Amino acid sequence: MAALCFPIALGFAVYGAVRLTESAIGPPPLEVAEKLSVTVLDRNGDLLRAFTTPEGRWRLPVDVKDVDPRYISMLLAYEDRRYYEHGGIDLFAVLRASYQFIRHGRIVSGASTITMQVARLLDGKHERTLAGKWRQAVRALQLESQLTKDEILNLYLRLAPFGGNLEGVRAASLAYFGKEPRRLSIGEAALLVALPQSPETRRPDRHPDTARWARDRVLDRMVEAGVITEAEAGRARAEPVPTARREFPRFAPHISETEAQLFPWRSIHRLTILRDLQAQLETLAFEHARRLGRRLSAAIIVLHNSSGEVLAHVGSSDYLDASRQGAIDMTGAIRSPGSTLKPIIYGLAFEAGLAHPETLIDDGPTRFGLYAPKNFDEDYRGSVTIREALQHSLNVPAVKALNAVGPARLVSRLQRADFRPELPAHETPGLAIALGGIGLSLRDLASLYSALARGGDVIPLRYRLENHLRNTAQGAQPKRLLSPVAAWYVSDILKDAPAPEGAIGGRFAYKTGTSYGYRDAWAIGYDGTHTVAVWVGRPDGSSTLGLTGRTAAAPLLFDAFRRLGPERAALPKPPPGVLNVHGSALPPPLKRFAEPGEQQAEAGPYREPPVLIAFPPDRSDLDLSEADDLIVLKAEGGALPLTWMVNGAPIPSDPHRREVVWQPDGRGFVKLTVTDAKGRVDRVSVRLR
Repeated sequence: MAALCFPIALGFAVYGAVRLTESAIGPPPLEVAEKLSVTVLDRNGDLLRAFTTPEGRWRLPVDVKDVDPRYISMLLAYEDRRYYEHGGIDLFAVLRASYQFIRHGRIVSGASTITMQVARLLDGKHERTLAGKWRQAVRALQLESQLTKDEILNLYLRLAPFGGNLEGVRAASLAYFGKEPRRLSIGEAALLVALPQSPETRRPDRHPDTARWARDRVLDRMVEAGVITEAEAGRARAEPVPTARREFPRFAPHISETEAQLFPWRSIHRLTILRDLQAQLETLAFEHARRLGRRLSAAIIVLHNSSGEVLAHVGSSDYLDASRQGAIDMTGAIRSPGSTLKPIIYGLAFEAGLAHPETLIDDGPTRFGLYAPKNFDEDYRGSVTIREALQHSLNVPAVKALNAVGPARLVSRLQRADFRPELPAHETPGLAIALGGIGLSLRDLASLYSALARGGDVIPLRYRLENHLRNTAQGAQPKRLLSPVAAWYVSDILKDAPAPEGAIGGRFAYKTGTSYGYRDAWAIGYDGTHTVAVWVGRPDGSSTLGLTGRTAAAPLLFDAFRRLGPERAALPKPPPGVLNVHGSALPPPLKRFAEPGEQQAEAGPYREPPVLIAFPPDRSDLDLSEADDLIVLKAEGGALPLTWMVNGAPIPSDPHRREVVWQPDGRGFVKLTVTDAKGRVDRVSVRLR
């Protein structure tokens, strides 16, 4: 009876001691394991950037599924063979360790399980006393009662020490091998099993010989346990041991840091970036800037046209290069866009019925008050088509087109599409906008040109993957930049723009730009799937002699497109309403671009032609949503000055011009009337929708 009472009493005593200890130590501090390094991931879950914890430690999120199964097998075989069988305390290991201690008079092997090691890591105490081991054992029992085996193993993988400020197998794998722990060699896995036993004395970056000895010891044990073969162990012993720590990944550093600062409460950030593409373009920008010269930098953005997702964001040529001010994100810097707005100007002219790609326009010396624009090469080509004028980026025709469209209308259209162009202080929109007299960023230009690829619709740039999924579900409506017909005309012109020297043209539409004083070089291109925008210059805004979009930015643009793959997606097909004819077949008002005060040639030697409303045509339908609620009325023939009326009421207009910008006050049927100086009249009826 006494023999039976003793184990019962012992059991009650142990149970009471466990409960008393639990009361003293409290619940497991699981929140410790949640203090992780902030990580920024690409769209596929690959690591772009990681940051240390506030305590300066590298502790990255990791789960069993993220680690090579061979490492898990070796870890359990070496540390805790009965991990999935015991309840936190391995009684067989305890009895074995006790027997060996009694027999040899010293500690031969330990009885600490992985669960007990996790308990110690959570509490932050490495006590070797009997009381300390007891507390670890009780904590282990708590963990086993609250968590699954895989959840406890996840805690070990996250918290185990690997030397210095490295905690967790993922941080160690990145620091010592430069790769994620998903695929480890047998030698690498063995080293990672060995390090937590004595992380400081076995650090391979400080004690490589000790680290090699510890790794080989693990390999020997794995052969004995039947986890690996002797041949595999031999090959693993021949693997070199790393002798230095590697830098953690630092891809897309500008946007990664911004993301972490904007959402400091998040530990994991998912971006739309593609890491492989990002890495290629960062290298490309680095090499390109160094070929161009000192202090120059480069920035690149790649968009997916249909979603607005940013697939690559290179803010500078070298984030760590202070001489090139690499820490400045030049994708968001407000700079003069040079000639890159010319396609939008011509697009507005197409949309308003003022021009067609085959319309002839004069490229010659022209003065607008005190403003006399000149072409970049200070030469003139005479009469050219608007197609030729845009492909060769002629300045004078672009200023003429903006004069007809109206600078205020261009700025208004940009603002209504959610862009925020910046003008010099206390200045109103003027004709200099056509040549870069306004401030925009590389992100703005990327978004503008991707709108051309989408048929004129602007959607926001998207960097966060979850935001894209949420906005898609909500069906966010795009803003209109140009009508589909106008956008197609622009794309049809730009796809045949002359390619830079040594490149093959015609594979995508693109435009270059150079700001005043050779400060900024731009090149933006797009095909049916992607838009790529490039900037080259000095972040401080100083000049670089000879820096132009065609010579400095366009080659980088073409190289960036090659990184997207050999095949180019076709641009959109012509939408309904496209007038795809030669110049000789155009309607008379579109054959030649009408300039301010221009008189049409007389039909005969003795008779002046009557005044006619050339746009809008009689009985036509006009969609106000495609024209900023503004309509350009155009007349031909007749004698100046002209008077315009809508439903019998005069509207403000310049009587010495044949065009007038009219803002309707509503939708429905209206009657337009124009009267010339000799009292001749023409009328049309149109419906506004």
